[in-house]
Amino acid sequence: MNDPRTNAAASPDAASLASEVLARTERLASIPAPTGEESVRAAVVRDWWTGDGWTHAHIDGVGNVWAEVSQGEGPALLLGGHLDTVFGREIIHGARRDGERLLGPSVADDSVAVAALSAVGSLLRDAGAGPIWLVATVGEEGLGNLIGIRNALASPPQPIGAFLAVEGNYLGRVSITGVGSIRRRVYVSGPGGHAWEAADAPSAVIATAKIVAALDALGTRGVPGTRISVNVGRMGGGEAVNARAREAWFDLEVRAEGPAALAALERAADQEIARGAEGFRVESDDLGGRPAGGIGEDHPLAGAAAEALAEAGITPSFVPTSTDANAAHQVGIPAVAVGVTTGGGEHTLGEWIDVPPIAAGLEILAATVTRYRAGLR
Repeated sequence: MNDPRTNAAASPDAASLASEVLARTERLASIPAPTGEESVRAAVVRDWWTGDGWTHAHIDGVGNVWAEVSQGEGPALLLGGHLDTVFGREIIHGARRDGERLLGPSVADDSVAVAALSAVGSLLRDAGAGPIWLVATVGEEGLGNLIGIRNALASPPQPIGAFLAVEGNYLGRVSITGVGSIRRRVYVSGPGGHAWEAADAPSAVIATAKIVAALDALGTRGVPGTRISVNVGRMGGGEAVNARAREAWFDLEVRAEGPAALAALERAADQEIARGAEGFRVESDDLGGRPAGGIGEDHPLAGAAAEALAEAGITPSFVPTSTDANAAHQVGIPAVAVGVTTGGGEHTLGEWIDVPPIAAGLEILAATVTRYRAGLR
């Protein structure tokens, strides 16, 4: 059975835990948590983990929630999901069932993953899997720039030997490649002028539009040997309908699968900007980004995740993604991004997850940990 949406056989314990995970997912999805405003969700998760009997359940200085679920010798394995979402407080929050699906903003990204962390801990409680910590992070989305996981890895309660970034709808994926990104706000400015009296004056808005078009074409040309993305997500400028614009701006993001490709893409983007902005002044603000990196398919952590899926009848796929795992790659900690269930529509109001696979997804996550630990002995 290769379809991860199929309800693979799960133990009674996992089936019982899955019901609680679903209830907790609905609770989290009802709480707005735009990046930088995760505190209410964090308090709920901390209280859950305290009630679940985990030791050292606490919220750290940047807002991450921690709990220890297993002790032992050597570096700890860290299981994490992110608290923040892309949805502002003005969005109506909540989840609803539609047959075998749960729908609503953030249910897949990443409410069900955070809701699942403690359940996976319960399955591992008596597994002798060594030291294990849970972390629910802040700042994973948008301009959070992975602040939560960066701080978690820089100041953990004990040394971290490996990290599993749990994304709600990734069941079937073993993401060993962290897609890197660079983000900037670029400002273009010039003298401007009257739309009639100075009709030949250069317009910053028109120059910016041409630059954006050139950047879009750069994204379609690509970089040989790797997948890239070039996106302008926002732009603006100008002073009046009857004025040649003095100023304009745009938000640029470039992404690539490896550090070298990302650096090459940044240089190419700079060239397009300089070419299109000739005669104008160009400045930019750094909006952050994510480091590129990864591990090989032959790494024991990747192997453990793939074997756990295969044992459940799911053929694993190795796909590049951008998650909290990127921060671990940057500091040399082995990491993969994996999932709880299947779903889609991330970052839209129609976001959804499949309910039946959750129980099997919990067991697959637990099996990934135990297989990895067993391979280290």
